[in-house]
Amino acid sequence: MRCSNLFQSTRFLAVGTFTFALIFNGQAEDWPQFRGINGSGVSSSKSLPTKFSFKDNVVWRSKLGDGIGSPIIASGRVFNSAMTGEKTLGVFCHAAATGKLIWKKEFPTGELPRITPPNSHASSTPAADSKRVYVYFSTLGLFALDAKTGDKIWQHKLPLPAYLMDWGAGASPIIHGNRIYFCQDDDLASYVVAFDTQSGRQVWRTPRNDMLAGYSLPVVCSVKGQTDLVVAGSGKLMGYNPETGKEQWTSHSLLRTIMTSPVVVNDRIFVAVQSYGDRSRTLKYALMQWLDTNQDGKLARAETPKEFHAKFDISDKNKDHNLDQDEIETAFQHPNNMVGGGNTIQAVRGGGRGDVTKTHLIWNIDNRAPSNLSSPLVYNDRLYVVKSGGLSSCFNALTGEKHWELTRLRTYGDYYASPIAADGKVYLASRNGFVVVLEDGPELKILSKNDMDEEILATPAIADDRIFIRTRESIVCVSNK
Repeated sequence: MRCSNLFQSTRFLAVGTFTFALIFNGQAEDWPQFRGINGSGVSSSKSLPTKFSFKDNVVWRSKLGDGIGSPIIASGRVFNSAMTGEKTLGVFCHAAATGKLIWKKEFPTGELPRITPPNSHASSTPAADSKRVYVYFSTLGLFALDAKTGDKIWQHKLPLPAYLMDWGAGASPIIHGNRIYFCQDDDLASYVVAFDTQSGRQVWRTPRNDMLAGYSLPVVCSVKGQTDLVVAGSGKLMGYNPETGKEQWTSHSLLRTIMTSPVVVNDRIFVAVQSYGDRSRTLKYALMQWLDTNQDGKLARAETPKEFHAKFDISDKNKDHNLDQDEIETAFQHPNNMVGGGNTIQAVRGGGRGDVTKTHLIWNIDNRAPSNLSSPLVYNDRLYVVKSGGLSSCFNALTGEKHWELTRLRTYGDYYASPIAADGKVYLASRNGFVVVLEDGPELKILSKNDMDEEILATPAIADDRIFIRTRESIVCVSNK
């Protein structure tokens, strides 16, 4: 058995050299993408506040505009995006220490697609290095701005994603080495793509034709000289070669709809997923429930978004402008990937080849603990999850054994933000505006409940002993200092 702190002490493996060096050379700590380094949700900060609020221990605050993308920090700068007008995207750069606005850039978005509340058009989290900040927006694609000035360096238009149930865009880019990676899983034409960070040149693009809509963040896993770009999607956890985009391995162990992101610690990849329904409840049941507005047991062409009419017409064999129970079966879900719903928490070993379902699935538990929105946190060999209703659970990350399960945090409501951790504490932000602080350990111990007085859907960020909390309209920095 490996020593108990192995996961925590090696959590920085498979991280870009730039950020790694900044942390361990005593310079400014970075949180350069969604959930920080490699999407881990873990910071090296050593002195974080336990008690704070919208007025207590606040270092600075700035009004932004509507948005649910998370703040990121690179080289002492905090970057955020927000809707600053009905059809205007704003990108903001503040000094992390003082909150001074360094620059603000605004971009006309054009006609916006449909989204379902509480999603925001400014839902994607940027990624940044010392030179550039990379921003995704549905109608603008992916573009790079100069981190010091905000000047646009390059822009790459991408297909507008399509969602059968109008969820709206929410995917976020990541940086690894000199490339930026972006995975767009929608209900029409999913793909993962790589760009050169400096020029914006597309390096490769790999279709994911059997995927349904999802929002999982790519992560990087390196095992015995093999580096994988790992992406969770409908029914599959997959590892791609980051240099070529070629699929290297697949674990057929996931569920239909994947909105949470994996976490990598050492050679293990942890996934916690809730997808509504049981394993026999495929996409057609959800479509009949949500889109069959007259409840006649058929899905009419007029009941589907216009982006899907071409697919609809192919499946409408008798051309009656309706899809019956048989026709809808594979109209929008790939016939070779007819996975259903359920709940699962699992650990998969990286570094495989081909079908690794039987060889690399270390442990798997089916229970009610996972959230469909909030990703897991692995911290000091413990895996934390939280779901709507303020129900928290904690498991041994080495074995999957339960520490506690579905225990209330005494803060009700929805949890869209994912847990983050540092300084022996776990932070969980709820939509109702409270941030609960737990003591890291095998028993549930609530240290505080902190009222930020505004809705929170974005995952907070941590850097240099400061917590950056993105509320629906603002960015707030809290600290002991």
